[in-house]
Amino acid sequence: MNILERFSKSKFRSSFHLKKQDIEYVDKVGIEKIKSHAYDFITKRLAPEILENDGHQTPFKGHPVFIAEHATATCCRGCLEKWHKIDKNHELTSKEIEYIVNIIMKWIEKEYGKSKM
Repeated sequence: MNILERFSKSKFRSSFHLKKQDIEYVDKVGIEKIKSHAYDFITKRLAPEILENDGHQTPFKGHPVFIAEHATATCCRGCLEKWHKIDKNHELTSKEIEYIVNIIMKWIEKEYGKSKM
């Protein structure tokens, strides 16, 4: 079972969906800009070794990436460790950041695609 399928089995993770304003935002700025935002958010909010507000750094609304982070358990270092087996006691590597952004973008693209059906 791939990771997105695992999230679909979680009552909490599967409860997240892009709302109309999120879809409109993706339409407005484009998927590449969303990906750029994902890199920026992950690098600044999740990648440092020490996070004073770990578990509270990701809002539940306001940007498609925030929603995707909760849906894909990439919202905090605790969730990364539990769901993705990425140890929380180190600064994230560029490979780990790439992995996280790719999962976020797969989820966003799936949600976005569903909205266009």
